[in-house]
Amino acid sequence: MYTKQELKNMIKEMGIESTDTLFIHSSMKAIGEVVGGADTVLDSFMEYLENGLLILPTHTWANMSESHNVYDPKKEPSCVGVLTNLFMKREGVVRSLHPTHSVAAYGKDNIEYIKGEEEITTPCGIGGCYDRLRERNAKILLLGVNHSRNTFIHCVEEILQVPERFTEKPVLFKIVMPDGSIKESMVYRHYNRTTAHISETYTKLEQAFYDNNVAKKVKFGDATCILCDANGIFEVTKKVLSHQINCLIELEEIPREWWI
Repeated sequence: MYTKQELKNMIKEMGIESTDTLFIHSSMKAIGEVVGGADTVLDSFMEYLENGLLILPTHTWANMSESHNVYDPKKEPSCVGVLTNLFMKREGVVRSLHPTHSVAAYGKDNIEYIKGEEEITTPCGIGGCYDRLRERNAKILLLGVNHSRNTFIHCVEEILQVPERFTEKPVLFKIVMPDGSIKESMVYRHYNRTTAHISETYTKLEQAFYDNNVAKKVKFGDATCILCDANGIFEVTKKVLSHQINCLIELEEIPREWWI
């Protein structure tokens, strides 16, 4: 069974600094047995990044719909794992107001980081929390998962205006604001007519990221992980998509010469 100190040592071995901004997509099951379980995993990251910013997704896209359209950040559970649900309830952690793609943040400037998400009208809009990962030279840790869970690539596609990514019409959501008032927000949802899950195509970029040294394989507990540089992921994805803007959907494989 892994102890908290052993996990913190593994974080250091990845090359993560205590002052970094780190975004984590996670699978608790992949980590293996930990003394103290999921809480110890969170403790290890929160303590290690004492001078940085730790961010986890607290998405609700699987819960929210036209019939269930009231988003209360204090009550609505996350649909992306046990660590995210525990994290957002911890002291000092704040949760953003995006009705389908919220994040929770702990550490330096966390309140400032999540500001304005109630104004974003797409899942990972320009100027929102995912776009801000570039501004902070953030690292993205895919902990026991692959790039099909790398939501930042959705943001890259939005910035590059990749077509056929959203519903034809937005959905009306009602956001419970900090003062208890309700803010109505019209938000487009992810949709593509040929694939049910757009993000499943993102694994086609994995080798491109490795070849350009913007991602590397690391370990955390038993989990095989991928540590990414957000700005590097953006630039490599931009380079690949410059050859054919919708190639991740339209092509079975991406030609290697597109990223070399």
